[in-house]
Amino acid sequence: MGKDASVTALSRRSTRAVSALAATLMTASLVSAAPALADNRATGSAADTRITDVQGTGRISPLVGEAVTVPGIVTAKRDFGSARGFWVQDPDPEPADERASSALFVYTGDESADVAVGDELSVSGEVTEYRPGGEDSAYQSTTQLSEAEWTVASSGNELPAAQEITPDTVPDALAPAEGNLDELELQPDKYALDFWESREGERVTVSDARLVSPSTQYNELYVTTKPDENPSARGGAVYGAYDRPNTGLLKIESLIPFDERPFPEANTGDTLSGTTTGPVEYDQYGGYTLMATELGEVVDNGLERQVTAKQNRADMSVATYNVENLAATDEQAKFDALAEGVVRNLRSPDVVTLEEIQDNNGADGNGDGVVEADETLDRFVEAIAAAGGPTYEWRQIDPEDLADGGQPGGNIRVGFLYNPDRVSFVDREGGDATTPVEVEKSRSGTAQLSVSPGRIDPENEAWLESRKPLVGEFEFRGRTVFVVANHFAAKGGDEPTHGRFQPPTRSTEEQRLQQAQVLRGFVDELQGVQPNANIVVAGDLNDFQFSETLGTLTEGGALTSLMDTLPADEQYSYVFEGNSQVLDHILVSDSLRRVDYDVVHINAEFAEQASDHDPQIVRFRPSAPTPAGWPTGS
Repeated sequence: MGKDASVTALSRRSTRAVSALAATLMTASLVSAAPALADNRATGSAADTRITDVQGTGRISPLVGEAVTVPGIVTAKRDFGSARGFWVQDPDPEPADERASSALFVYTGDESADVAVGDELSVSGEVTEYRPGGEDSAYQSTTQLSEAEWTVASSGNELPAAQEITPDTVPDALAPAEGNLDELELQPDKYALDFWESREGERVTVSDARLVSPSTQYNELYVTTKPDENPSARGGAVYGAYDRPNTGLLKIESLIPFDERPFPEANTGDTLSGTTTGPVEYDQYGGYTLMATELGEVVDNGLERQVTAKQNRADMSVATYNVENLAATDEQAKFDALAEGVVRNLRSPDVVTLEEIQDNNGADGNGDGVVEADETLDRFVEAIAAAGGPTYEWRQIDPEDLADGGQPGGNIRVGFLYNPDRVSFVDREGGDATTPVEVEKSRSGTAQLSVSPGRIDPENEAWLESRKPLVGEFEFRGRTVFVVANHFAAKGGDEPTHGRFQPPTRSTEEQRLQQAQVLRGFVDELQGVQPNANIVVAGDLNDFQFSETLGTLTEGGALTSLMDTLPADEQYSYVFEGNSQVLDHILVSDSLRRVDYDVVHINAEFAEQASDHDPQIVRFRPSAPTPAGWPTGS
């Protein structure tokens, strides 16, 4: 996965309130609708306060910490979870400043408010700023009223008109080039994040919007309001550069009770037809969100899972597949679905590098010393054979307990499956969790491994709490191929693209860059002994094709990133917060001939997934061995 930690749907729904409590940003409680303000409430000038005064023209309210009374009409309610409340909007905001939102969220804790949509209120409370993760976090904050009291003046009122979001509504630039957005005045006509902040809490509507992500397990949809912005070949939105984010993305959640309107299941490229309307809220997971009080209907676009091309028997094939925390404790259905992908969609590759193979008891045995994964791998091999595939053999090295990161207790690692009817594995004893593999010169002058399989410099600090790369020596039709399986450090500590700090700090890149340098050093050693060594580097590198991590591996032409050989609208293997992006890679040395590469889209774009990653495959013909100093040739 792109992030190591698994988060349940329940925890995501409750994070807002828990974080607020931890940060002591507020102490909110519901007070029944009262005919008058409490004695300690500000009166007089407070009666003249409007919601636009509370919101102000920046991200932080100029009235934070003050008690205010504002008029408004209830436009929506959240009656679930521990961050309940309702939105009020001024139907006739004053002053008419596009920078100041005319709506506000009234926080009522874990109790539902006794108000109805359409009620005209006079609501009083303390102005607070809620920031997910605490006051120092990189997330943006929400201006709201806490400890609220209100009086209902009338009911059944017409709601303020919702602003229609069209392809030209949201600016193309995300945010100012540099700085803390909290310290800047909003410029909603120039920057996308400023636009959405200036509509915080207000009603907006989208019509006939294309989904750029499948529906998620957390009941979320992502649409694009800019259908021509970096479309993928299959309906998504491709993330192609740090300085060119997709500003048309908008997340949608539902305020409609699920027993009244079940949340829709959808795939990338489907259409959310009709109108979807509701207030705007900031969420640490995905940024600005339309909280739907009216939800359109999903129209199926007929997206199909891909099947890779048939393989020429004279070619060798290597695939990579992140199997998302596969453990022997998983239901058989997961093994069967993954096996179907290997056999049908990948057409039973000769070699498969696997990422996120867990130990035999998975996350159930946190710190119990169990690190073996033979039961996990055996079940996977059996499932593949049952699906009509070959009887694969496997190779891997057990990690030290709790040393390689990932889901706590799972002891994820990388490994190999290989078809012994097509390729041979060269076993050399001595490889273990801490023994580094060395490049040796064979009697014929070509490169070979000291141990096979072997871990690459496993004690290097670059691999602290991260998976160690595994290299294996394979033989195909008398020619040696070195395959390296990888799973670099995750992105979980990076600041969000939609956060208040711009540009966001990508702190996890430092470790991946160190890992790339170690891996590149090993590749250089192989090519130093044998310049035309056949090398395949594959796996979840947890970084983009345009990142410095990939640049380190490809610098000088030592390896070619096959993702770069695809058209721009096909460069993705993972979908995160509406972005079709790259985390998984296959890189090859230029000694490989007749290279044919394919990302096989079977998971990331679909609501029903065997894994959250799409697998990839490369087919090629390896070169004949040529020791250093000899003329090269195939």
